[in-house]
Amino acid sequence: MNRKDFLALSSLGFLGISCGVSKPNPVTKALAIQLYTVRHSISKNLEETFERLAKLGFTDFEIYGYNGTFFGKTAKEFSQILKNNGLKVISSHHRTGMTDKENGTLLNNWEKTLKDLNFIGAKYAVCSYLPEAERSLESYRKLPEVLENAGKISKQNGIQLAYHNHDFEFLKMDEKRNFYDFILENTSSDLVKMELDLYWISKAGLDPLVYFEKYPKRFPLWHVKDMKAGTKDFAEVGSGTIDFERIFKFKEKAGLEHWFVEQDSSDKDIFESIEMSKKYIEENKFFYK
Repeated sequence: MNRKDFLALSSLGFLGISCGVSKPNPVTKALAIQLYTVRHSISKNLEETFERLAKLGFTDFEIYGYNGTFFGKTAKEFSQILKNNGLKVISSHHRTGMTDKENGTLLNNWEKTLKDLNFIGAKYAVCSYLPEAERSLESYRKLPEVLENAGKISKQNGIQLAYHNHDFEFLKMDEKRNFYDFILENTSSDLVKMELDLYWISKAGLDPLVYFEKYPKRFPLWHVKDMKAGTKDFAEVGSGTIDFERIFKFKEKAGLEHWFVEQDSSDKDIFESIEMSKKYIEENKFFYK
């Protein structure tokens, strides 16, 4: 730890016996995965992919790609596939709709989306990604209002809205703050939670613990994926440079409820990578302490 990091953490109370990490947060012990990890397998055969994940012990999903259907299935059909395999959906990824005019975005047919998410039993809807066209200063200034409005409608329909980061949100907006802080500061902590991607915040060179202290209980969802040394490419959980044990010690401060294994790409067969991540997770019980 360099001097700058030491001073930052000590000023926030992360060093010393008063850090308050002894009481665990009731985090689910179910193995969960973001299905984007197996998108190529899903495109070939949805049901076989689900069966394979279930055999590996993954029972909770975060889904992507809703456009009025779930991977081409109606809500009823998709719900039956989940039931057949003993699976459940915790959350679902969606874009804002500021430039994408498809169904299933925050600005297009959102109430119908929430109705379908309720039908399949999802608890969270997550704003997943800003395409390049939405990363202008003007778009970022509009984003809190878009999130607030969608969050309000979501709450009225029994779904919690959250926002998922990449690394570009951590670019400087002005001399005082980055875009991520701007989103946090200008949205309600009740209406807009955050899904923290541990890979992307680490790649951006920031410390999750600093955000947990600054915005406590705001991060109920995490993406757990690792980063290779040197190249900073995606890596199997436990094989890279991210100190998950250190981060998970502060899950109560973060407000963690669910976390999802994710690996955007791999230099191996993706199911081999998933099994490697699973093995590390099961061997390191700090995930559940």
